[in-house]
Amino acid sequence: MNYEKIKNDLISEVRLTKNQAEVFLLVTLKGKMSVNKIAELSDMTIDEAKETSQELVGLGGFIDMPKTEYEAMHPRFTAVNMYRRMCERENIDFKKNLVVDNIGIALEDPYDDARTKYNKKK
Repeated sequence: MNYEKIKNDLISEVRLTKNQAEVFLLVTLKGKMSVNKIAELSDMTIDEAKETSQELVGLGGFIDMPKTEYEAMHPRFTAVNMYRRMCERENIDFKKNLVVDNIGIALEDPYDDARTKYNKKK
């Protein structure tokens, strides 16, 4: 899987910032994590990680958990949800976007694997 392409698609199609795309992918692929862990794994300050994660909550990408923890919703839903919200913000007609659909499809198995100890893909 080409994560750089997915990151670039998130930036171009969903109009996330580079930091937002990186944090979204990090939590989607690794599972629920704290702001401190996001900062550590993304080379951001704790404040940058918290701000970026909160932005992703507002954009429909993350579930806000207690005690500064964040979790991504299922990517098939989340990619389209973030795209729909971007269309609303930008006053663009919301319609099917195959690039956005493919983001969700590409991230589905790694998302599931990060959240279950059974049936991991080899």
